[in-house]
Amino acid sequence: MKITAIETFVVDAGWRPWTFVAVRTDTGVTGYGECSDGRNPYGVCGTVDDFRPMLMGRDPRPVEQLYWDMYRMARQSPGGIAAKAIAGIELALWDIKAKDIGVPVYVLFGGPTRDSQRVYWSHCGTSRARDWKLIGTPPIGTMDDIRKLGEEVRKRGFTALKTNIIFPGKDSSVYFAGFGGGPGTTDQGITPQLLRHVEEEIAAFTEGAGPDVEVALDLNFNFKPQAAARICRALERFKMMWVEIDMYEPHALRQLKDATTQTITSGENLFGLRDYRPYFEDRSMDVVMIDVPWNGFARSRDVALLAESYELNIAPHNYYSHLATCIGLNLSATLPNVRIMEVDIDDVPWKDDLTGGPMPYKNGALPITTKPGWGVDLDEKVAKKHVWQRGRGPGYSTADHLKATGPRKRR
Repeated sequence: MKITAIETFVVDAGWRPWTFVAVRTDTGVTGYGECSDGRNPYGVCGTVDDFRPMLMGRDPRPVEQLYWDMYRMARQSPGGIAAKAIAGIELALWDIKAKDIGVPVYVLFGGPTRDSQRVYWSHCGTSRARDWKLIGTPPIGTMDDIRKLGEEVRKRGFTALKTNIIFPGKDSSVYFAGFGGGPGTTDQGITPQLLRHVEEEIAAFTEGAGPDVEVALDLNFNFKPQAAARICRALERFKMMWVEIDMYEPHALRQLKDATTQTITSGENLFGLRDYRPYFEDRSMDVVMIDVPWNGFARSRDVALLAESYELNIAPHNYYSHLATCIGLNLSATLPNVRIMEVDIDDVPWKDDLTGGPMPYKNGALPITTKPGWGVDLDEKVAKKHVWQRGRGPGYSTADHLKATGPRKRR
């Protein structure tokens, strides 16, 4: 078996792009990986192209050998775009290896450890606030709409949700000052007005969802530790699943963790054991977020098993396509320490078409596939029909930020 072609696809997913890698072989087996990057998708694709000459004509089945060859080629540029490109290829190689044998990927790693995986409804309200017309849902015009969405989560059988800071209204938006926004938005502080708004939002979600649905809040890179601590302490009365925040400084994150009784989740932007280990040693987080399309399968599993040695559970980060969801399910099926897994429910109408149909959610969980490879394939015709145009900025780095200084007056 030899690699004959490597192709990339960048798909329009509404407020962000999805990036896929297809690795083709002379036996007709094609493997698929996902390495979605919200801001530089064509940078990732260009790096995949750079790896192509060293991979063409080689046997795709010694995955670790090819992984470490790519890693060494990019050694002077660790993490970031290079790591995502390597991950996309590596995931496609595991798909090929498992399909060639006729088993799911998790079997190659001794799984399954479970027959289903609990999931949470992520970006709950966030996607609707951005573009409810595109995804075909009710708008988020008032706090009562947020309460009703909490009810919807419960009635559809989910047992957990995660949201962001949402501003309801005629022109609803989301607070993402940590990703951009122009003059005056770099300080990552919190005003009394914004703090009251966050409390009101979480109260609405909690009231609607009821006592048996866990609620989480993602603060992203929006706040410094002191501001994040104020938010966490203000929300302690809600007994939340977690507050999630991204920081590249483990001691600063530990400072936040020590300042609140909230469960702190972090890590989605980290790469490999070297990035994660200082956070584990400093006990900086309670739950470890791992992005499999950024780290690749084997390295994600390495991080998860290291987390287990520190008595930490992991939660696969996944605001991507159903392919990434199935990759995350395969990872979960090899591990003993998965808290819960992320999925986006509100999404573009063609999401199901990309991988052959909707995911079989039942009682807030997904079954572990028994099909070969990841369990689904990318429909390349659908991918080519919905191309993310070059030069288009993602929805959380442009217009949202110009509105992100605080909640606006309701009309």
